[in-house]
Amino acid sequence: MRRHHKLLHLILGAVLTIPALQAAESQIVTVQAGEGQKTATVSGTVIPFKEVTLTAQIPGRVEMIAGSEGDRFRQGDVLVAIDDDDLLAKRQAIQAQIANAQAALQNARVQYNRELISPRSESPSAMPGFGLPIMMDDMFTRKFGDVMGQGDPDLERHADLYSALTQVNQAQAALMQAQSALQEIDTKIRDAKSIAPFDGIILKKMVEVGDTVQPGMPLVKYGHVDYLRLQSDVPYRLVHNLKKGMLVSALLDNGRAVKVRVAQIYPMADEVNHTVRVKFDLPKGVPASPGMYAELRIPQGEAGESDEVVIPESALIRGRSLPAVLVINPDGGSSVRMVRLGQRLGNGMIEVLSGIKAGQRIVDNPPSGVGSGWVPGKPIHKESE
Repeated sequence: MRRHHKLLHLILGAVLTIPALQAAESQIVTVQAGEGQKTATVSGTVIPFKEVTLTAQIPGRVEMIAGSEGDRFRQGDVLVAIDDDDLLAKRQAIQAQIANAQAALQNARVQYNRELISPRSESPSAMPGFGLPIMMDDMFTRKFGDVMGQGDPDLERHADLYSALTQVNQAQAALMQAQSALQEIDTKIRDAKSIAPFDGIILKKMVEVGDTVQPGMPLVKYGHVDYLRLQSDVPYRLVHNLKKGMLVSALLDNGRAVKVRVAQIYPMADEVNHTVRVKFDLPKGVPASPGMYAELRIPQGEAGESDEVVIPESALIRGRSLPAVLVINPDGGSSVRMVRLGQRLGNGMIEVLSGIKAGQRIVDNPPSGVGSGWVPGKPIHKESE
């Protein structure tokens, strides 16, 4: 019995010494200022590298949609098709008009060549005569009338040739008109299908099969998402600190801190909000999707002036769903403070964007789940979240 009491005493002693061991490992450190430029935080949105909204070009009924949101397509694939049966019927009618115009043009050319080789003005059958044989009319009547001023064979020949040439030109014009109508109907038939302009995915569908659409109605939103960008409306006072190609820090809504490159700075400011739209290239492979929220840190001061602070990663309280540190108060107590983290610096340190300031004292390597009021050397009091 005495033996069991001794064993129980040893176990209780070991348990009671655990907080002391944990407290001995904790220490108070001072928050250091980050080295860099003073920055301002602006919001942004993840967007596709390229994005288009395909709209209906002709009225009709949606006959086919190639896929749903997220489906991938290659350049040239048909995404949406509108019923074009009436256009195909009109095309057949225009083809018949082209056939008639080609026949009329061929006939006009034959008549012109006949007039050129065998003029009607010199044909004996065209003369009224004096009761003489046709040959006598051709030999005497025509020449006698020309001498007496009763006709001009040269002028008549010119007029007949001009009339025949006019018929040729009119037939050519009718053929060109029919061919133009065919090109117009072919364009409408082509516009009945919305083609993928580049490799990408469907971002959003605005219609379903069977819907009736009118010209200008949006059909699908299509984008190239192999590369992503951030788009932000930056206050005009900060834009002069940005240059095309420079890198700035960004924090995605999923907690991922990345460096983004300035890709495009719009030349004009918005006259209402007085902001300038800026696009940033995200690194390839970053886990993000269009529409995701992000925060960008835009330089706004001289080098060495920094809003960020750095702390050891071990200063984060373990066992909490949100990042927090234990801050030492001026009265000697402590309080749990939520912080917003930046990027890891790779040397055991991590940036803190907000929540604490440089010069404050925090507890490094605090016990798991520790609560407000605890300081190194005191028993642990866990705080429920």
